[in-house]
Amino acid sequence: MYSTDDTIVAIATPVGHGGIGIVRLSGPQALDIACSVLHRKKPLQARHATLARAFQSRDSDNSPIDQVLATYFKSPASYTGEDVVEFSAHGSPIVLERIVTAAIDTGARLAEPGEFTLRAFLSGRFDLVQAEAVADLVDAVTPAQARVAFDQLEGTLTTAITELDTDLFDLVSRLEASLDFPEERYHFVSRSTTTAKIQSITERVEALLADGRRNRVLREGRQVVILGKPNTGKSSLFNRLIGVDRAIVTTIAGTTRDLVTETVDLNGIPVRLVDTAGIHPSDNLVEVEGIARSRKAGEVADLLVLVFDRSRPIEQADESLLQETANSRRLIVLNKTDLPSLWPTDRLNAEKGRDVVETSMSKQVGMDQLRTAMVRALGGNELQRDPSSISNVRHLELLKLALKSLNQGAESVAEGVSEEFILADLRGARTALEEITGARAPDDLLHHIFKHFCIGK
Repeated sequence: MYSTDDTIVAIATPVGHGGIGIVRLSGPQALDIACSVLHRKKPLQARHATLARAFQSRDSDNSPIDQVLATYFKSPASYTGEDVVEFSAHGSPIVLERIVTAAIDTGARLAEPGEFTLRAFLSGRFDLVQAEAVADLVDAVTPAQARVAFDQLEGTLTTAITELDTDLFDLVSRLEASLDFPEERYHFVSRSTTTAKIQSITERVEALLADGRRNRVLREGRQVVILGKPNTGKSSLFNRLIGVDRAIVTTIAGTTRDLVTETVDLNGIPVRLVDTAGIHPSDNLVEVEGIARSRKAGEVADLLVLVFDRSRPIEQADESLLQETANSRRLIVLNKTDLPSLWPTDRLNAEKGRDVVETSMSKQVGMDQLRTAMVRALGGNELQRDPSSISNVRHLELLKLALKSLNQGAESVAEGVSEEFILADLRGARTALEEITGARAPDDLLHHIFKHFCIGK
């Protein structure tokens, strides 16, 4: 792992141009290095924004770089728990990079990815769940994702896991006492009490897992692929769902030849929406490739939206598409309801009992019903706001390990085996819980987690 004895520096705002950009220093020499970059003899006042000029290294031409606001956060009241100085400069990448270079020339080193947050974790500013929540909050693309990440950053999940671990620790301690003081001929906890406590903890772990499985959709999102023949209204439907004219719409068959994708928010679910080439017989090599890609995208989709033009007679291509997707999760859209239907009445009635939505893109009819049906099909109606919500795959896998150990412990109690074997299972459950919060976490795990952070954050 990285040394925390030195002072690190990096750009803390996203790459690109902006009105404001921030360069962050953290470490024991942060204040001295900042004063050197600012050519300032008087120390900066803690939690006070100071207007000053940042200069290039004295070893170079020593010319000014930019006018900045320098803010000093004295340890431990900072993001990392160390001395931190942040330079708020004009958001030019060149300006920010020059300030970073000046700090490096003065004694800092460039921060590794995620190192600011790693230092915050190591200094006890927050635990591993909260550290991961920082990355999730930065990456959030829907309000629901941001909500769950913020709840975790506030420590609600940590509290739930800690309470479980505390109850386990109490049970383990009682079992340990029974083993350590056999001469007392007294069991510090009865088997019936042990069974009841394990059952109580197990039920709470199962509840967290059930909530986590529901909320994984918030973290990972879903892919929805729109399929159909040419000119059924697929691209128009795609544009209506995303709210902009992203896909080209014409009356010419084969206008869409490649996959067009966009991410939309459906009731908090980040949905990757895919518009595809119209599926129909073709000798055109480009069209054939586009159709092949459409079918491939459909094979891995979480939901298919099949669009049919009910103003045209049902054809073999329509029947084939319905048959091909019969075992897939799908919604059927019967478009162009503003025109007389040429689909047989019996077929219309048959399809209406199978998640069918009738729409008219030209009249903007049926879109609310379609969105509602899509949310229902994707499981979005099951999403709940639980302050201790879990969506992180690492947390879910560790909870599964804890649950497995708890179940094994319960079996050991039921079989009347010695406390040693019960303890081994319960210790395994505690190890898994402590890895979630980082109370017990190997260095390679920490390195893996924090390397996925952006450098500044």
